[in-house]
Amino acid sequence: MDLGAHLPLLGWPGEEPPTLASLTGFVRRATELGFTWLSANDHIVYGRPWLDGPTALAVAVADSGTATLATSISLPVVRGPGPLAKAMAAIDRLSGGRVVIGVGPGSSERDYEAMGIAWSERWPRFEEAVQAMHALLRPGGEPFIGRFYSTEGIELLPAAARPGGPPIWIGSWGSEAGVRRVARLADGWLASGYNATPSMFADARARLHALLAEAGTDPSTFPNAVVSIFTHVTEDRAEADALLADVLAPMLHRDPSDLHERLFVGPAGEIAAKAAAFRDAGAERIAIWPVGDPVEQLERFAAAVAELD
Repeated sequence: MDLGAHLPLLGWPGEEPPTLASLTGFVRRATELGFTWLSANDHIVYGRPWLDGPTALAVAVADSGTATLATSISLPVVRGPGPLAKAMAAIDRLSGGRVVIGVGPGSSERDYEAMGIAWSERWPRFEEAVQAMHALLRPGGEPFIGRFYSTEGIELLPAAARPGGPPIWIGSWGSEAGVRRVARLADGWLASGYNATPSMFADARARLHALLAEAGTDPSTFPNAVVSIFTHVTEDRAEADALLADVLAPMLHRDPSDLHERLFVGPAGEIAAKAAAFRDAGAERIAIWPVGDPVEQLERFAAAVAELD
């Protein structure tokens, strides 16, 4: 199982927003520790300071070695499929073809309000946006023409470095509709770390594999990742409980007891066991999101899971 790290885009309580030095230092340390996947999430507006995700990925290119650079997720409806495809093609080209574009409709109505887009239209717009991005990133094919978007007569140059363009993975929490959407439109599946336990992930993966097989796609070739697993390694249970109850639960609108089961917050041994459970459930890679000192948490997590295959 490959390990990934979410770039430190979010200003946690009592901390300054990331700087160029802190971001590039995090990227260098992550690659030194063997993390092979660097990811960035996407919001226009948020309850805390949030560094722009695609911009941060672009900054990470020079210091990221051979690591995959992924959005997990980006918002093609909010940003527009054309501008997002253009930005990600540029990052793919500058990185030598190391980009994975993870997309979703997003969970914040405020992002849609900020861009003047109707929240009620997010699902039909999203399905069209994914198809439009496929058309834009795979030159030479048929254009996409839909109700909301058309790529007719549009060619984005320079093209991405990867032949056929970067793969587009779709984020889904594992609902029936979501899994079907992944099977129908995506090149890979991003599961949400704070919305799934290993058993829930295994169930959704089995349903996805059945749908892929029905469509004639070999499930063994269809990649997955569990992303945005908020992580804070500490042997102090009171510290862990306070972080869950006072910081993460209000931000994620989840019950602290549910988050305790799903997130990597607590003693190193427990976190290693949770990571192993995701591996055994079929997760090919997991991407943690350090809470607190990001480099220190990277190091603690790497030490905790050092014995995992």
